[in-house]
Amino acid sequence: MWQATVLSLFPEMFPGPLGFSLAGRALETGVWSLEAVDIRRFARDRHGTVDDTPFGGGAGMVMRPDVLSDAIAAVKTPERPTIYLSPRGRPFDQARARALAAGAGVTLVCGRFEGIDERVIEAYGLEEVSIGDMVLSGGEIAAYVVLDACIRLLPGVVGTPQSLAEESFEEGLLEYPLYTRPAAWTGPDGIERIVPDILQTGHHAKIAAWRREKAEEITRQRRPDLWTRYVARRGEGLKDSSERKGKGQ
Repeated sequence: MWQATVLSLFPEMFPGPLGFSLAGRALETGVWSLEAVDIRRFARDRHGTVDDTPFGGGAGMVMRPDVLSDAIAAVKTPERPTIYLSPRGRPFDQARARALAAGAGVTLVCGRFEGIDERVIEAYGLEEVSIGDMVLSGGEIAAYVVLDACIRLLPGVVGTPQSLAEESFEEGLLEYPLYTRPAAWTGPDGIERIVPDILQTGHHAKIAAWRREKAEEITRQRRPDLWTRYVARRGEGLKDSSERKGKGQ
């Protein structure tokens, strides 16, 4: 069973949307488990204080290192990485989701206020992860994103494994356009739009080539950063192949 632990000041937010659809069914059937831990349980006073003013001044509050440390220590295991969800963290991507899904699970630390004391990050070697260049009220919504991306990769969660292999980012490209019935559809603008002929031919090789072409085109136009990395990787692949042929392999 893939195990997820979430440390939060609002544990009642979980499973939230993760209790529905594919992730929800997988939770019910025991493919993965979820433990939501209330950080406030580890407060040192009867008021449940978990934050204090920042040294050096400034607006907002900071989560106390002693309280948060006790919470992390209570759930941390060597088999699972401990991730702090932070806007300054490394961008979360499909490759990291695959790596996490292949492991035993993950422990997620959801910050609040202005953030958490830096010493906790240093002491536990927390991995900082960001879901995008924006600031949220807390790490809980980011935790949904990380967990959902991992859970759907677990064996048996998604019905057709091929659908995972053809998704955006799996080969460093955005996904190609998708179509379904009816073949001819008139939108609210009054224009009739027809499904591309190639997709109705049943010629699998030509369809695969068309989809690859469209995926490359969309990636090049919308995500030049991804396109640059894709071209670089493809160039390395061609180089490696050429070297192997030169060695008679």
